[in-house]
Amino acid sequence: MESASPACGAPKKRLSFLDEFLTLWIFIAMGVGVGIGYVFPDVADVLDSIKVFDVSLPIAVGLLVMMYPPLAKVHYDELGKLRGAKSMLSTSLVLNWAIGPILMFALAWLAFPGADETSAAFRNGLILIGLARCIAMVLVWNMLAEGDCEYCAVLVALNSVFQIVMYSVLAYFFITVMTPVISPSSEEIVVDITMVQIARNVLIFLGIPFALGVASWFFLARRKGREWYDTVFAPRISPLAMLGLLFTIVVMFALQGEEIISRPWDVVRVALPLLAYFLLMFFTSFGLSYKMKFTYGQAATQSFTAASNNFELAIAVAVATFSIESIEAFTAVIGPLMEVPVLIGLVNVALWIKHRYYDDQGRPKGRR
Repeated sequence: MESASPACGAPKKRLSFLDEFLTLWIFIAMGVGVGIGYVFPDVADVLDSIKVFDVSLPIAVGLLVMMYPPLAKVHYDELGKLRGAKSMLSTSLVLNWAIGPILMFALAWLAFPGADETSAAFRNGLILIGLARCIAMVLVWNMLAEGDCEYCAVLVALNSVFQIVMYSVLAYFFITVMTPVISPSSEEIVVDITMVQIARNVLIFLGIPFALGVASWFFLARRKGREWYDTVFAPRISPLAMLGLLFTIVVMFALQGEEIISRPWDVVRVALPLLAYFLLMFFTSFGLSYKMKFTYGQAATQSFTAASNNFELAIAVAVATFSIESIEAFTAVIGPLMEVPVLIGLVNVALWIKHRYYDDQGRPKGRR
């Protein structure tokens, strides 16, 4: 069995209380939001009375708070190890930035093939999820599955930087370029969505927390030490991401909860492509890693990085680009609702694969 890298600390046996019951907290937040919207029907006017970056001030603050903790916990100094893992990193880049986005794009069209505005909105929300690579919860899934923590830290740092550059470009490409190619009658639906608009929102809601996260890491980790940063500071700020997410969900459902609840079939239609995405990316990555003779730790890290998504970023971009009341924003919220229970299940699958297909040293059986 491989030992845990110091980058992730000693392996834990379970999720934190907040993370373990995230699905429950989301459902509670939905109920609270619907209740607020019912009791205070004028809440939308209040929330929109003060705006920053074309987003209501409370929501903008919630989104920025939500994004800061995962970006502050990234070990940016691990980027210096990129040279020593070229084959694994190239495989990860292909999985995360080519196969993953294309797969989600295809699944979005299979689930919502219509040329109408509603179908396009659901597709856009799914596409935004597929483009957002996980930089927070993947550390938890990888730890629970006994993956390679050092390699995971490298991938998280790489994807954090890559998202700044590529997210807006790929979002524009799949939403405004590819959609008219597949369905020419849909072109009029997406003409108002520009790459500048998406890029601005990415730079605000990813760039600002990213800059703060980098500053926190290099200033505090060097001043107080890496162990203090990982064991004291990071756990203290972790709940902020959860609180920001739940606050955003409360507001979203306060604004459009009744409409969402009246369309349960649409929730199922969004959940199905997400489930297919998680499973296909996980098993494709594990199979590819096994064929390439990666160790179990590397294969597990590769697979969870490919299968999980940065739902905080997807929600932030959807809200800022399409509005808090949009179907795109609602679709993005279903991401964490589905991802948490599915990825917990895949942790157990990964551990079964380890005992079935890898030896005691973590090497693939029969592939010397």
